[in-house]
Amino acid sequence: MSRERLQIAESRIQFARGFVQQFLEGLTPDEWFWTPPGFVTHIAWQVGHIASSQYGLCLFRMRGRTAADETLLPQAIWDSFKIGSTPVAGAEHNPPVAQILEIFSAVQAHVFRELAAKTDQDLDVPLEKPHPAFTTVLGGIEYSPLHEMVHAGQIAMLRRLMGKSFKR
Repeated sequence: MSRERLQIAESRIQFARGFVQQFLEGLTPDEWFWTPPGFVTHIAWQVGHIASSQYGLCLFRMRGRTAADETLLPQAIWDSFKIGSTPVAGAEHNPPVAQILEIFSAVQAHVFRELAAKTDQDLDVPLEKPHPAFTTVLGGIEYSPLHEMVHAGQIAMLRRLMGKSFKR
């Protein structure tokens, strides 16, 4: 029962999360929802999108949506941040930062709990609807930190546009 590829994917997921979290330190509530002129995104949407995407890539593709997922990632929140959603400006039109951060952490913790019982072979299952970048359940898990790093770059750029220093 090999877990080698899963362990590599899990360590990359942890690295990507640590990389993103450094950019979130010290932000004020207003900065979370600040949208630069000419753009439609903000840090709150980026973080909510990372959580929703991690759910989709690592949980939904592995086993579908369960009743318990409504507590983990309520449908309305998923719909607000999933692929294809459009960021909406203003704190008043978004969940509070505390809720976004709670979901951000809870989804990842849940991913690790569910993956703990899996082997590489369990996740070599082909997807019903393949993604352009991967075709198996494990492929989605391996893709998750790559996707998160793309959004880390967007968060870093938003910080720079605010006049904040780059981290690391």
